[in-house]
Amino acid sequence: MPPPADIVKVAIEWPGAFPKLMEIDQKKPLSAIIKEVCDGWSLTNHEYYALQHADSTNFYITEKNRNEIKNGAILRLTTSPAQTSLQLHERIQSSSMDAKLEALKDLASYSRDITFAQEFINLDGISLLTQMVESGTDFGDMLSFTLTAFVELMDHGIVSWDTFSVAFIKKIAGYVSKFPTDIAILQRSLAILESMVLNSHDLYQKVAQEITIGQLIPHLQGADQEIQTYTIAVINALFLKAPDDRRQEMANILAQKQLRAIILQYVIRAQRAINNEMAHQLYVLQVLTFNLLEDRMMTKMDPQDQAQRDIIFELRRIAFDAESEPNNSGGNVEKRKSMYTRDYKKLGFINHVNPAMDFTQTPPGMLALDNMLYFAKHQQDAYIRIVLENSSREDKHECPFGRSSIELTKMLCDILKVGELPSETCNDFHPMFFTHDRSFEEFFCICIQLLNKTWKEMRATSEDFNKVMQVVKEQIMRALTTKPSSLDQFKSKLQNLSYAEILKIRQSERMNQEDFQSRPILELKEKIQPEILELIKQQRLNRLVEGTCFRKLNSRRRQDKFWYCRLSPNHKVLHYGDLEESPQGEVPHDSLQDKLPVADIKAVVTGKDCPHMKEKGAKQNKEVLELAFSILYDSNGQLNFIAPDKHEYCVWTDGLNALLGKDMMSELTRNDLDTLLSMEIKLRLLDLENIQIPDAPPPIPKEPSNYDFVYDCN
Repeated sequence: MPPPADIVKVAIEWPGAFPKLMEIDQKKPLSAIIKEVCDGWSLTNHEYYALQHADSTNFYITEKNRNEIKNGAILRLTTSPAQTSLQLHERIQSSSMDAKLEALKDLASYSRDITFAQEFINLDGISLLTQMVESGTDFGDMLSFTLTAFVELMDHGIVSWDTFSVAFIKKIAGYVSKFPTDIAILQRSLAILESMVLNSHDLYQKVAQEITIGQLIPHLQGADQEIQTYTIAVINALFLKAPDDRRQEMANILAQKQLRAIILQYVIRAQRAINNEMAHQLYVLQVLTFNLLEDRMMTKMDPQDQAQRDIIFELRRIAFDAESEPNNSGGNVEKRKSMYTRDYKKLGFINHVNPAMDFTQTPPGMLALDNMLYFAKHQQDAYIRIVLENSSREDKHECPFGRSSIELTKMLCDILKVGELPSETCNDFHPMFFTHDRSFEEFFCICIQLLNKTWKEMRATSEDFNKVMQVVKEQIMRALTTKPSSLDQFKSKLQNLSYAEILKIRQSERMNQEDFQSRPILELKEKIQPEILELIKQQRLNRLVEGTCFRKLNSRRRQDKFWYCRLSPNHKVLHYGDLEESPQGEVPHDSLQDKLPVADIKAVVTGKDCPHMKEKGAKQNKEVLELAFSILYDSNGQLNFIAPDKHEYCVWTDGLNALLGKDMMSELTRNDLDTLLSMEIKLRLLDLENIQIPDAPPPIPKEPSNYDFVYDCN
């Protein structure tokens, strides 16, 4: 008799019959179980049948996923994937339009299951769908479901994207360029174009020939955020896969078409919230735009290039208004060299004799010189004021404009990660960079004036240069975290982050992290820490009870597929299930059909130890790796997660460890513990404000020589 752990009690449905209650032995082959079920209903040819979860949408039970069957599950007997795919293959070729439409609807639904998809593809189903599209005879819902089925089938990665014809690409591109277009058809066509560009170099070339930026722009001016998202995704894909020698050309086209202004007006400043997928696409576009600076950032200045040297001459001319210079007669050569050296020193270059040598380090290379010239030309008064102001200070207190600009440009490139590929999961876009065509240069102009202001506030000398740069970086980073909506707002944020304010913030943070280290305070911390940890534990468990929507990521393209997981209020069961779309609030327990008893959980693993991080090359993606965790349970079962962000990752790993009686080890727990401990200690020590607490208790005094000091009331 098999052990109880291998037996699962289920109910199995069959149309027109009463459900059958039976015990499934998980050690027996699935085909034998299906035969047993068929025999119970006197059904022959059991190989034509398969099992599905009754509450799922056409997902088959296979040898790989059978361990997900739980006690009390309701299954249904249905036709096998091979039979279903054969039937649908015939039905979608029906001469009856109504029958064909129903078949395509079923195909779009069934194609989400990889077992069915493999069978349908084996029947050359992809070719049949592409021929239907190329024929151009289907419209409306018929075409929409055809494209939906195609997208779902291709999402499994079974068929290479390189196999599609130019005729098919032309048709898909035609659905995008034709405006207005049916929303469903447009959305799926954009998704197909994005996948083609990202997954095939040859298809990129063909798609780039068929679709223009001008044809994509109108889709950004509509009210449908999903269409806007897919449109920006296609633009990003074309941008990302463009050869190096064509990226600047494409950037110029985007500028001509006013893409930035259109996104600002119709997406960023539209009266609606920006969802995560849109935020990601805007972040990708931001990164790709700034990456255009990489070439200049990695280009060294050629001291022999007269055109490059003329830029330095122009900086000098604007600063000192040196329009009437001595002529080039031989007698004035030494005088002119001396004057140039003096002026280059005032401009703050390290090499006073040949400032071109300052721009031979990469990064920031020629990009620093570009920024300096932009500042000098577009904010001439501020430029002249900074140069003259510092040239009149004592040598040791002058803020060297040249050296500062070079180091600041290098810092800004580091902050904005110029030259790095965009992350697959990051949503960190900054609205202010979409408010100006030369946003990086304008960003520099604001920051170089901040640097000069901070230098004065710190009363810095040349020895303090690195300290000033550290403070400036902190000011910029703190201002950026507030996500200012415009460059002017960013400038205002910096005004409120003076050096004095930074010192206050640092002192406050240092008190939270380092103060209260005396022995009495440490003992108090030790006493109240268990209470704080219990509070954090309850918060984590309450968040698990609320639940979280998790996105299903795909290595080939981002897609809007979701599933939801939440803990039961009694902390005994995890409820989870697939969703058609991202929920607006909590998802009720009864709508999540799958269950996992907490008692069955054996372990929680993270990162590269997760089973799903050992597949499909996911371990090569650092961002996804840092958000991945898995629950391992009985019978080699696993529940795999990719958290939407680092905060949710910490909440779930902490909560799951708390359920298992293990320590909560996340960075979020450490930060919460430090914050709550600090607050609690400050509250308990309110009466001791401004009283210094000694590091050690006072010494016990010596005993007195006698005890005759007792007061006599008589």
